Amino acid sequence: MMPANAEFAAFAEDLAKVARRETLHRWEEAVAADDKGGAAYDPVTDADREAERAIREAIAERYPDHGVRGEEWPDRPGTSSFSWSLDPVDGTRSFICRLPTWVTLIGVLENERPILGLIDAPCLDEVYLGFGDDAWMVSNGQRSPIKVSGCSALADARLSTTDPFLFEDGALKAFDRLRQFVRTTRFGHDGYAYARLAAGSLDLVIESGLKPHDYNALIPVVRGAGGIIGDWRGGEDFARGKVIAAASQELYDEAVGAFEIFA
Repeated sequence: MMPANAEFAAFAEDLAKVARRETLHRWEEAVAADDKGGAAYDPVTDADREAERAIREAIAERYPDHGVRGEEWPDRPGTSSFSWSLDPVDGTRSFICRLPTWVTLIGVLENERPILGLIDAPCLDEVYLGFGDDAWMVSNGQRSPIKVSGCSALADARLSTTDPFLFEDGALKAFDRLRQFVRTTRFGHDGYAYARLAAGSLDLVIESGLKPHDYNALIPVVRGAGGIIGDWRGGEDFARGKVIAAASQELYDEAVGAFEIFA
């Protein structure tokens, strides 16, 4: 890892600790949630807002020329080629249900391209990082490399999506068809599913409706662990929010074949 990126990785881990100080005690206290409004229930808590505020303050102090974009507060433009992407609580519905698989997502972008990602699962004390061709997990103070399973057959695949009802009608039918061919399917894990794909215990994740703060941190983690992550058309147009992550090119291609007409 280049020195500058090693510095970013270490700082991202520090930011995850900053976020934990704002999120964990609120999760334990079952903090109340507000509804952002819209067509569907969209919860937000003080944990979301205060964690992002604390992370932003730390970035501004360390890298005042870096841009910052997050879910809860307005974008802060920068003068550098580097910017930070923040989702302080990815999986707020899990958070308010006091389930442990919500995560904090922190990404570093260079010229709008994600180059480093961190996925922190505070309740589980698991931090996943990815940069270039490397990905690793820090758990209980121990640091170890992670790698995708390499699964290439749909019949052997462990599939996940956060909520199949986020798919439009045709895509929901495609997901249901695909689900019938895989080994097992798990729901509701938000960004944590991508962490576990990178660590080799899931093989395929298919999502719709993601925003940049949802996927920027995921891309380097999945790719650093040897996985494939792209859009439903087999490209990298993540702006549509339609994302497929897979443990192998073969598995990714099969999923694209099922979903590209709905991209």
